[in-house]
Amino acid sequence: MARPLRFQYPGAMYHVMARGDGGKMVFQTDDDRLVFLKRLEETCGSCGWRVHAWVLMGNHFHLLLETPQPNLVAGMKWLLGVFSQGWNRARGRQGHVFQGRYKSVPVNGSDADRYYFRIVADYIHLNPARAGLAGGRSGKLAGYRWSSLSCYAKGKGPQWLEMERVLKSFDLAESGRGRRAYVDWLEVRAANDGGNIDQTAQDALRRGWYLGEDTFRDRLLDLVDKAKGVKVRKRSKSECVRKDHGEKDAERLILERATDLGLPTGAAELARLRKGDKRKAMLAALLRRRTTVGFEWIATRLQMGHPGSVSRLVCGVKRDRKLEKRVNELEKLSQ
Repeated sequence: MARPLRFQYPGAMYHVMARGDGGKMVFQTDDDRLVFLKRLEETCGSCGWRVHAWVLMGNHFHLLLETPQPNLVAGMKWLLGVFSQGWNRARGRQGHVFQGRYKSVPVNGSDADRYYFRIVADYIHLNPARAGLAGGRSGKLAGYRWSSLSCYAKGKGPQWLEMERVLKSFDLAESGRGRRAYVDWLEVRAANDGGNIDQTAQDALRRGWYLGEDTFRDRLLDLVDKAKGVKVRKRSKSECVRKDHGEKDAERLILERATDLGLPTGAAELARLRKGDKRKAMLAALLRRRTTVGFEWIATRLQMGHPGSVSRLVCGVKRDRKLEKRVNELEKLSQ
C-alpha cells in the first residue's frame, strides 16, 4: 500500500496525531510529558512552528500545528526521533515507541473558512472529557494539566503556543473575557455530552486526508501536480459546462420551490432572515438531493453563513421527520 502523501507548503496548518506502538502507554509519568513538551518547544524554536492547541493522553497526542515554512517532515522526524531515543534510554530498551507513521491532516486555516480549524481545536481540547479524565463529575476540563486548554484558562502559556488564532475563529478577543468565554463553552460541552462532537464534525475528521472545502482540496491536488512536475490542469470546457449547468439547475429549483416554503429568492431578502431558518435548511437539503452544487454555493446563494453550518443544518433536516417529509413532498413536485 502506498504511503499517504505529506503536504508541505508555507503557512500550512495540520492536525498531527501519533499513537504508542501497539497502543502502549507512551506518557507513563509526568517526566515523560515534560520531556515531550520540552522537545516540542525545541522543535518549534528551530523550525518556527506555531502550536494552536495540544493535548497529551496516555498513549497518544494531538497537535493543531502551523508551519510558516514547509518543514513538517523534518521537524516531526527530529521531535519523535529524539523523544523516542530518550524514552528508550530511560527504560533500557530498544525499538519503536510510536506506532508506524504519525498522521498529519492538512487543515484549511484561512479566516474565510474557520469551521474546520474550530472543530480540530475543539476535538483536541475535549479529548480528556471523552476519555473520562476531566469534565463534568471528573472535574474541570481546564484542570487537566496536559492540555493547552489549561493555558487558555490561565491566560499564559509557553512562547510557542499561540492562543489568538483559536479565539479569533470563534470571534472572541485575545483577552481575559475572550479566553473565559471559550473555556466556559468547552466546560459546558464536557459536562453535558462528555466532550462528544456532532456528527457533521465527526464525518469531517474521519474523511481522511484533508479538512476543508472542495476548493482547499483542489489546491492540495495542485501542489501534488507541481511536485511531480505536472502542469496544473485547467478545467476543461466540458467541466465548466457541467458546473454551469448544475448552478442553473439549482437556480431554477430555488425559483420553483422557494415560494412553496414562503421564502424570498433575492439575496438581500434572504440575508434579512436567520441563517439557520428551517425553510432555508429544507431548501438546502433539496438542492443537495436534486443538483450538483456544493455547500459553498448554497451558503452564498441562500445567505446561510459558513458552508459547514449548511452541512449541519442539512443533517438536522434528515433527523427531523416533519422537515424530511416536507422535503420529500417538494422533491416530488420537482420531478
